[in-house]
Amino acid sequence: MLEGKGMIKETDMADVKMQMQAMACASQALDLHDVLDCISVAAHIKKEFDKMYGSGWQCVVGSNSGCFFTHTPGTFIYFSLGTLNFLIFKGASS
Repeated sequence: MLEGKGMIKETDMADVKMQMQAMACASQALDLHDVLDCISVAAHIKKEFDKMYGSGWQCVVGSNSGCFFTHTPGTFIYFSLGTLNFLIFKGASS
């Protein structure tokens, strides 16, 4: 749906393949779920990343949100597709 319209705003993911996978997964989620159903979109992305890269991933989707979190280094990406922002990261283990 929104392929090629993504813009990375911030990331510490050195693996470009993982960055591209994040945006592709978000685009797929928007194709499968109503764009206004941010919970289902975020759940889809989280479950896919858990399958691909192990459990512990978190995802926030929306157009106006704030957050403060600790993450595992190399797993954070914040990007936009259209008017939605996507935050994906793996939680830090204690």
